[in-house]
Amino acid sequence: MKARSPALQVLLGVAPILLTLVAATAILLVAGANPLAAFGQIISGAFESPRKLADVAMAMVPLLLCAAGMLVTFAAGLWNIGVEGQVVAGALATTWVALRLNAPAAVLLPLTVLAGMAGGALWGLLIGLIRTKGKVNEIFAGLGLNYVSMALTNYLIFGPWKPPDGATMSGTDPFPRAAWMPVIGTSRASLPAILLAVAGIVVIWWLLRDSQWGLRLKAVGQNENAAYRLGIRTSREIVLAFMVCGMLAGLAGSLQTTAVYRRLIPSISGGYGYMAQLVVLLSGLRAQAVPLVVLFFAAIQVGSPRLELRMYLDSSLGGVLQAGTVLFFLLVRGLRQRLSKE
Repeated sequence: MKARSPALQVLLGVAPILLTLVAATAILLVAGANPLAAFGQIISGAFESPRKLADVAMAMVPLLLCAAGMLVTFAAGLWNIGVEGQVVAGALATTWVALRLNAPAAVLLPLTVLAGMAGGALWGLLIGLIRTKGKVNEIFAGLGLNYVSMALTNYLIFGPWKPPDGATMSGTDPFPRAAWMPVIGTSRASLPAILLAVAGIVVIWWLLRDSQWGLRLKAVGQNENAAYRLGIRTSREIVLAFMVCGMLAGLAGSLQTTAVYRRLIPSISGGYGYMAQLVVLLSGLRAQAVPLVVLFFAAIQVGSPRLELRMYLDSSLGGVLQAGTVLFFLLVRGLRQRLSKE
């Protein structure tokens, strides 16, 4: 194996971003738009004011939690496509608590958090049991349960939990004030939500790096059969990995209902479960890199709507930037692996 020069290593490191910018520039030129102005609008739309910074911080919360959970399942060699459903399950459990219990905020808010984590963990448990007991690949189990969770959400919104004046796509009635996460000043940023997300990624970083459980998970991910022969209860570790991921994803769903929308809406997951997979892949499965990637994704998500307001361009360009970065990252990683064998 030949040692690569420092210049080549730097080039391969920045290549995914450069290639994404080139591809996005080509698209903008075809659309007759100024690429520099478009990129500038995205950046200013995300960072131009404290209110926008608060929006970016809140967009980071569910992404951080879902990505932290996916680090666990990826460590065990599992493709947990069912994170979307786990987010929804947490939101449903939280909504049940918020609408059913009459208690002060000091009691109700912790209960909503615990309910969200429990709901997501139970949804993860279901996927894990289908994987280990039913011998169904987790990709198919997760995708199927995603649709079940979305259908259940719509049923509840338009059925038992519909507002007195009739159900609409806007969701349930607002939660009682006691179930609203407190915010910072007049912004949308909720300090408890942000702290919970930071705590989630830090705990997972520590568990995967320094705990025996993290070592067992990695052993299962490297070779499940070999891990079993070495005495690791692989089925238990797989189920536990799904439950831990579901717990964090359920917490994300809980905070979406109590800190962002303050109600249950049909699209409560917001695609964060799928987006978290891109985050984890782009981070190279490293917990310490996840916050930076999440910041990048959240800034694009918050800033890209400015393209429609100021330049009359479709805000889906932000999705092109996000997905393009991951695509080119995977291509460059494949190139690195090929060069390392030469």
